[in-house]
Amino acid sequence: MSETNSFEEALEKLEKSVERLETGDLKLDEALTTFEQGIAASRSCGQWLDQARKRVQVLIAEGEEEFQLEFLDEEDEA
Repeated sequence: MSETNSFEEALEKLEKSVERLETGDLKLDEALTTFEQGIAASRSCGQWLDQARKRVQVLIAEGEEEFQLEFLDEEDEA
């Protein structure tokens, strides 16, 4: 699914990248590499979240009819 073993691992990588970039102490090449790593971690987080959402949808669909999937915000409906 992704380069990381868990959502938490991907999130930790993303947070570390953001922290490094926020210091402003990186050389341009280091900043670009860190930014690329952050983007990769962000995409990995997105993949984990998409997979989790699909699993929840399947569980709800297989459950009793009284359950109804409701999106948290309108953007998710698209």
